[in-house]
Amino acid sequence: MFRRRAQPSAINFMQVLLWPKSGWTRAGQYLWHRLHRLPGTPHSIAAGVACGSAMSVTPFIGVHFFMAGALAWLMRGNVLASAFGTVIGNPWTFPVIWLTTYYLGNFILGNGFLVSDQALSFSDMFSGLIQSMIEADGALFMDRVWPIWWPMIVGSIPSALLTWIVVYTVFYKLVEVYQLRRLARRAAKSAEAEQ
Repeated sequence: MFRRRAQPSAINFMQVLLWPKSGWTRAGQYLWHRLHRLPGTPHSIAAGVACGSAMSVTPFIGVHFFMAGALAWLMRGNVLASAFGTVIGNPWTFPVIWLTTYYLGNFILGNGFLVSDQALSFSDMFSGLIQSMIEADGALFMDRVWPIWWPMIVGSIPSALLTWIVVYTVFYKLVEVYQLRRLARRAAKSAEAEQ
């Protein structure tokens, strides 16, 4: 009943994913309005968005939604807001996030910012991850995935904490101001109606 008559092709889906039909400004405005209309306190909405954003900087591609939802639930945040927060991780930002977490992780592990002799290839690492999981091949995982994935995991911990703090602080204040203004508008409308 609510489905499209003509389903979009895979190419159209990828085009919309990389560049929305209505443009990035309109898509951002839509997300902004959806976030403001979520029910809950400023803490629950801000914590949800922050959990989604923090999980997006981890290298656990494919489970960001689940991790964000679980973390938001544990922190008494809005689980739906956590799904909105994962928008930070997208095809435009993932390369920057992965490089940052990789180099930061190497620095924390004491390897400096140097890359090993093996060329850094995230596509090879993620394809190796999928292949090693399908084939249950531990040797393939340790050879192609672990040398890149482990520094990314280590580097994502401080990145996720910093992301959570920044996003929570910003969204808490924004949602609080928005809700107070909305209450003031409602009070003004009810006062006008009574006169």
